[in-house]
Amino acid sequence: MHNFTEPVVRGFTPHAPARLLQWVEQVAAMTTPDKIHWVDGSAAEYRKLTDELVGAGTLVRLADEKYPHSFAAFSDPDDVARVEEQTFICSEQERDAGFTNNWMDPATMKEKLRGLFTGSMRGRTMYVIPFVMGHLEAENPKFGVEITDSAYVVASMHIMTRSGSDVLAKMNQLNADFVPALHSVGAPLEPGQADVSWPCNAEKWIVHFPEEKSIWSYGSGYGGNALLGKKCYSLRIASAMARQEDWLAEHMLILKLTNPEGQSHFISAAFPSACGKTNLALLNPTVEGWKVETLGDDIAWIRVGKDGRLRATNPEAGLFGVAPGTGWHTNPNAMDAITKGNTIFTNVALTDDGGVWWEGMTEETPEHLTDWTGREWTPASSEPAAHPNSRFCTPISQVDILAAEYDDPDGVPLSAIFFGGRRKTTIPLVTQSRDWTSGVFMGSTLSSETTAAAAGKVGVVRRDPMAMLPFIGYDAGDYLQHWLDIGKSTDTSKLPHIFLVNWFRRDAAGKFLWPGFGENSRVLKWAIERIEGTAAGIETPIGYVPAPGSLDTAGLDVTDEDLSIALDVDPEEWDQEIESIKQWYARFGDSLPKELSAQLDVLTERFTRSSSIS
Repeated sequence: MHNFTEPVVRGFTPHAPARLLQWVEQVAAMTTPDKIHWVDGSAAEYRKLTDELVGAGTLVRLADEKYPHSFAAFSDPDDVARVEEQTFICSEQERDAGFTNNWMDPATMKEKLRGLFTGSMRGRTMYVIPFVMGHLEAENPKFGVEITDSAYVVASMHIMTRSGSDVLAKMNQLNADFVPALHSVGAPLEPGQADVSWPCNAEKWIVHFPEEKSIWSYGSGYGGNALLGKKCYSLRIASAMARQEDWLAEHMLILKLTNPEGQSHFISAAFPSACGKTNLALLNPTVEGWKVETLGDDIAWIRVGKDGRLRATNPEAGLFGVAPGTGWHTNPNAMDAITKGNTIFTNVALTDDGGVWWEGMTEETPEHLTDWTGREWTPASSEPAAHPNSRFCTPISQVDILAAEYDDPDGVPLSAIFFGGRRKTTIPLVTQSRDWTSGVFMGSTLSSETTAAAAGKVGVVRRDPMAMLPFIGYDAGDYLQHWLDIGKSTDTSKLPHIFLVNWFRRDAAGKFLWPGFGENSRVLKWAIERIEGTAAGIETPIGYVPAPGSLDTAGLDVTDEDLSIALDVDPEEWDQEIESIKQWYARFGDSLPKELSAQLDVLTERFTRSSSIS
């Protein structure tokens, strides 16, 4: 059995903060790797890593003429998505984790994890990845160091974060603190034991310690379980940091909208899964003269700037998007970025000519593929060719519509924040909130109906506050109070306007009332015109909806009747909605902000009043 007292191949150990060097020594002593490698983030290092992964069978090299310098990976069938049931917030007090999170006493959890991590990297290389979420030149850069025994993770973090020697040099210069993020696939190797192409462990734990700002992840090599800069740091740990430091870490895209007169506005938007978030982030507008550029598709860090306006930055350097449903006819901007190369695909299908494919990529289905499990596949096959949660990991710099402001370390001033869900009824196409507090109420009650892609019953309304349900790093009621407090921290005239959208409303026959995709730019246009005071709105009990003729539908095949139904606020449907919200709010207990309880009371009263008038 390997013991840390035996020689360990350390390679080059760079100059690093004392706390970091000490932590690396402690982890090496516990996990007993064969080698330690400090990641420098260079192109040469990336080439060497990917060559080794191809040799190990973890990556398949794609045809260079189709996807230059790109690869496909295929995970263990039991390691294909986030493991929310094994994701924990181990705050010192159980109350601080809240009802939306799993909790265990931190000392008990640490004891369990130390047992799992002891010897977990035997026979493997321990990689040390210094990284920064956001910009190195930010006023207060947010550093992290991920230790991992997965070269696939190192290659993916190379795309998704700013990492390597430049980051470490800045940490040294600032003598900066960092978030320690420890990851192991939990698959030690005995001497002479052959490795598998996707090592992982049946036992998986994704654990966050918010007070000490640390992350431990064991057993999974996939996505947000293993790329610890993503959901673990940028949302769960960052949301707890943001509460202490008076900012917001949110599950949001960031967009730049420019009208024909050359005036630009920036918006952020939060959507639960399967609600068109990536498509909106990379929107092709259909409105004459309007231009859309993107700054990010998944995460926004929002701070009150020196000018009092809320300013947003995207802390990521890449896109880690769901592949199925992303196609040339739905999201050409994403497809253009992917086909430039430098992409790692995971659990997609392979074409016979060295390319990749997934459901929704093209309007025509190939006649023969190798599916994500390695089996032959034809259109007659009963299973999808690509896993429903298959992914593309590509540099954001390859997106043609990337806004120049993406590189601004101070972020962009937000004019609007959008919340959106997938509802067949009840929720109008677009509603403007009356003010910040009513907008927070909209976000706190955000909901979607489950789809066939999710486990469980289809069509069930699930609440997902600010689309952050799996990612709030502390008590959900305190999180909503923090949103309310942010609104009080600056002049109300400088706050973004808040809108609620629903692209998925249907008529009685089940037909979609709104075409969606690029046509959603028409809704964004109305919102911007509302902010500028040039578009009319009608007041309803829930907020303002477009007045007849105020939503630009020129050239659109949508009847006045369909639009009227899409914007309808039906009192009977809202009676049921209010009852559902009451049940949802009851789950918060004493931590629900009183201002939001009052918002619900006022909403109920407005519907009662409007019914008595009519």
